[in-house]
Amino acid sequence: MDRELIARDLRAERLDLADFLEELTPEEWSRDSLCADWTVREVAAHLTTADTLGATLAGLVRARGDWDRMNADAAVARAARHTPRELVAQLRSFAESPRRSPGAAPIDPLADIIVHGQDIARPLGRTRTAPTDQVVACLDHIVASRFYGARKRLRGLRLTATDADWTHGTGPERVEAPALDLLLLATGRRL
Repeated sequence: MDRELIARDLRAERLDLADFLEELTPEEWSRDSLCADWTVREVAAHLTTADTLGATLAGLVRARGDWDRMNADAAVARAARHTPRELVAQLRSFAESPRRSPGAAPIDPLADIIVHGQDIARPLGRTRTAPTDQVVACLDHIVASRFYGARKRLRGLRLTATDADWTHGTGPERVEAPALDLLLLATGRRL
């Protein structure tokens, strides 16, 4: 996907998720998400950040080099500082921003918003969809990236999308599912 297309799709996904979040009840905001140890509110807070290189390095030092811990600490702190209404407003105002975490590829924020949208919706028993072409582009990126751990996680598997012309891997164990479910599997979610 080219950068203009990614930016357009990212804007649409951010605004759509903001609309979705706006309709949640206070109880739903405090529910657990698919992200280990994160509430819906903390996932939403995570999606409103794109740290500078300096802030990222400082966060990594505080987290002793653990990227996941750094992200979790920042999300928890941000969620505590902002109300759900403020987080929705921030997500809307951030919709057109091209900023991304240092070292992230242009498509990483799109993958992030699609996956985290599912992290929020599925435990609430709600449905969120994403255009299949976007999901497939994110899948292609994630299975090739060393950052997500998908290579190790998917070793021995042959993934086949049931709703798109997409396959990955040559392993003996076959997993056939919609592309969105395969994206969640590739990013370490349990389905």
